[in-house]
Amino acid sequence: MSRGFFITFEGLDGSGKSTQLKLLARSLRASGHAVTTTRQPGGTELGDQVRALLLNSKTRYVAPLAEMALMFADRAQSIQQIIAPALAQGHIVLCDRFTDSTEAYQGGGRGLGSERVLAMHRAVCGDLWPDLTLLLLPDLDASLARARRRNVRQQTQDADENRFEAEERAFYERVYSQYREIAARDVLRVVTIADDAPVDVIEKRIEKIVEERRLLRSR
Repeated sequence: MSRGFFITFEGLDGSGKSTQLKLLARSLRASGHAVTTTRQPGGTELGDQVRALLLNSKTRYVAPLAEMALMFADRAQSIQQIIAPALAQGHIVLCDRFTDSTEAYQGGGRGLGSERVLAMHRAVCGDLWPDLTLLLLPDLDASLARARRRNVRQQTQDADENRFEAEERAFYERVYSQYREIAARDVLRVVTIADDAPVDVIEKRIEKIVEERRLLRSR
């Protein structure tokens, strides 16, 4: 059995990445593909505990290095428990965030730098990288506004994942800038969708990108 195809979705909260992941999964399954979806942090029992700790606004202070280490602990578990087995079975794996998020948020936003993040990735993740990364990077202010509106709705449902959204704009400017640097550095892997087109337009664009990349790899 041939190895599966690993796709990650990246971007700020409010960029639409999680919505687009769900739409792509639905489309691929309707076409008869075996699809595994997951998210980071989360997706495993350990990962869900890490997510609850790191995203909850009641978690007042986490040292940047500790935050990065917890993200990679979640990632190592996800690779071992979900991603690697699914790829070995020939599945298309769709993951909401991966190491690019850590480089953007902890490397850029927290100021740890890319080198530390990438060294940790090599050590902890066996240097596993996606076959394709879809980076949704619309206007910064629009993304932040959508994320904060969503979190207000979640709070009414007793869900609190607002810790990062409480950061000041300067933090998100650094994250945004780091995402752009990642995309410029890895132009073969990362496809950036920077406009704020309607959901269905982005959906069709992503479907075309994925089809082209999978066909290219199969040649």
